[in-house]
This record gives sequence, C-alpha cells and structure tokens, in this order.
Amino acid sequence: MENQTSSSVILQIEGLKVTPQSSLVAFILLLFIYVFIMVSNISLVVLIVMERSLHQPMYLLFCNMSINDVFGSTTIVPHLLSDIWTPTSKRHIHYISCAVQAFCAHLHASVVHTVLMIMAYDRYMAVCNPLHYSIIMTSRMVAGLSAWAWLVCLIMVAILIGLSVRLSRCRRVILNPFCDNASLFKLSCESILANNIYGLTYTVVLLGSSLGSVVITYLRIIVVSLSSQRRSLNGRALQTCVTHLTLYIIMFVSGSIIIVLHRFPDLSDNRKLASIMFHVVPPAMNVIIYGLQIKVFRQKILTVFTRNVVDVK
Repeated sequence: MENQTSSSVILQIEGLKVTPQSSLVAFILLLFIYVFIMVSNISLVVLIVMERSLHQPMYLLFCNMSINDVFGSTTIVPHLLSDIWTPTSKRHIHYISCAVQAFCAHLHASVVHTVLMIMAYDRYMAVCNPLHYSIIMTSRMVAGLSAWAWLVCLIMVAILIGLSVRLSRCRRVILNPFCDNASLFKLSCESILANNIYGLTYTVVLLGSSLGSVVITYLRIIVVSLSSQRRSLNGRALQTCVTHLTLYIIMFVSGSIIIVLHRFPDLSDNRKLASIMFHVVPPAMNVIIYGLQIKVFRQKILTVFTRNVVDVK
C-alpha cells in the first residue's frame, strides 16, 4: 500500500448514516438547507457589490463571511447528498480528494474565527473611536485584514494537513461523514505525536486568540455604551453585540463540541452529527443574523421585491 501513489489509493468513507426509510426526508432537508445557504449568501454578496451605499467596512466583512459560508458548505454538503443514495459499501473517495476536502473543511472553520475577530475590531472602532473610524477602517485596510485572515488560516491549515498526509497508511476506512484532519491521521499506524502537538497548539492559538479578542472588544463596547449619555450609541452598541455575539457563540460552541467529542469514542455518532451541523447551521443563519436584523438590508431586500412586483404588473 505504501508503494501506491496517494491519488491511486481508494478509501471507503462512512458518509451520512441514515436508514432507508429516512433517506428521502434527510435528502430533501439537507438539499433545502444547502439551496437556502447558496441563494441567500450569494444574494447578499451580489447586493453588497451592486449597491455603492453598502461599500463600507462592516458590509464588506459580511460579504467576506458569506463567501466563506458558500465555500464551506459546498465542500461538505454535495458529498453528503450523493452518499445518501449510495450503499455504504460503495461509498469511495480517492485519498487526494479526501485530503483536499479535509483542507477545505478546516480552512472554512478557521476563517470563520479570523473574520469574526476583524468584525469585532471593526465594531470596536465604530463605537469606541468613531472620530477616527473612517480614517483607519478604509477599504484598503479591510481588504488587507481580510487577506491576512485567509492567508494565516491557509498556512496553519496547510501545515496541519501536511503533517497527516506525510504519514504512511495501514487503513482504508474513513469513519466520519466527511474527511477531516483526524480522519487522515487515523489511517496511519505510525506515531502521531507531532500531529497531536501541532493540532493542540493550532486549536489553542486559534480559539484562544479568537475568544480573547472578541471578549475584550465587546466588553469595551459595553462599557463605552453604558457610560455614554447618547441613547442612539447605546442602542447601536447593543445591536452590535447581540448580532455578532450570537453568531460567534454558535460557531465557538459547535466547534468546541466537536473537539471535545473527539476525546470520547463512545459518543462518535454525536460528534459526527455535530460536525455536519457546524458546516450547515451557521452558514444558514448568517443572512438571518447579519442581514434581516439590520435595517439597511431589510430595506434593500424589500425594494428589490417591490420593484419586481411592479415590473410584473
């Protein structure tokens, strides 16, 4: 097996475990969610690009998040949909395809946290330092921070997956709905000490910096809003905290659950379900949290629908 190239190695993947009786329901539900994710997030990106009034740092970051949601969902969901109608014994994937899927899945999860860190900083500058906000948070600055968010994650995830790909393989079964880093190094019978050390460091650095920056910035926002005499500032700060923290809590908790459940083999089914939910639920809620709860988006969407109705008449 070690003499074979990675591209020629065929793995068996567990895929989505559903009973024959629930296959149709699971397929329709997952397909509906995926279509909603694609249509809503792509529409949000198009709206931001087309409307010049939305070419502001906050909305450009929303656009960044939507692109990442489309990327992450497309990495996972189509494979799960195809597996529903494929017998378990015939669910196969090339090793190189598995490694690519694992890379994309971890990149999506990592970029979520780095982009949310930038969002927290953007809201901190808008609420706590409004006089210098337009000077500091320029379009060039947002583009640079967004590139940094993707580049740092790209390098970290490349090292993470690279440490697993270098290992020889003595197994061919992926006991997971889709490929991830743990699935890759579990194929090997070699020592995975280096993988565990880097994986732990990677997790601590990413989640620690993400959680720390978000907590510090939002605590500062709350302090400034409570000490301010302007009610408009208080309301804006409160809305900022609620919308951003809601998504962040969903992301952080769902990601942490997956990491914790990896340490309990008896709860593998729960971990697999949680891993799927991580790539489905937050992207589906993105537009609801960041779009429909913000007045300017509601107005733009209402305008588009009203215009279409008038054109039809």
